[in-house]
Amino acid sequence: MRLPVGRTGQCWDSALAESFFVTLKHELLGNRPWPSRAAARSAIFEWIEAWYNIRRLHGSLGYRSPAEYETALAA
Repeated sequence: MRLPVGRTGQCWDSALAESFFVTLKHELLGNRPWPSRAAARSAIFEWIEAWYNIRRLHGSLGYRSPAEYETALAA
């Protein structure tokens, strides 16, 4: 992962990434211990692919999931 490059004082250049990581930490990782790095990596991948990108409600999509939004566009 690469850090965003921006000028000092531009808080919005990493706001999306920070929002994502806060959500990830709050909803998945928390303070629970992981048996291995591979187990954590697998859980993060599953969370992103099965929940965050598919079923999570997005404010920018009218608080619909991406699947619901795409179905509405196709109709």
